Amino acid sequence: MQQVKEETDGETVYLNNLVQAKKRVVVKLLNNEEIEGWIEYYDKHFIRLTRQGEPNMFVYKNQIKYIVEC
Repeated sequence: MQQVKEETDGETVYLNNLVQAKKRVVVKLLNNEEIEGWIEYYDKHFIRLTRQGEPNMFVYKNQIKYIVEC
């Protein structure tokens, strides 16, 4: 029996491009809070958002509504 893959490669490619370019993004959470910064690292469960002048944050992917490039 073949195992079903949970993620697409599209997510990995997109996040890799954001990390390499240090592209500023706004992360909109499910509770409608918005956090601005750039993605420095990610894995299967979370992203690390680096913010200027504020503490860096680890954000669980299952709490993200969407990500918008600035």
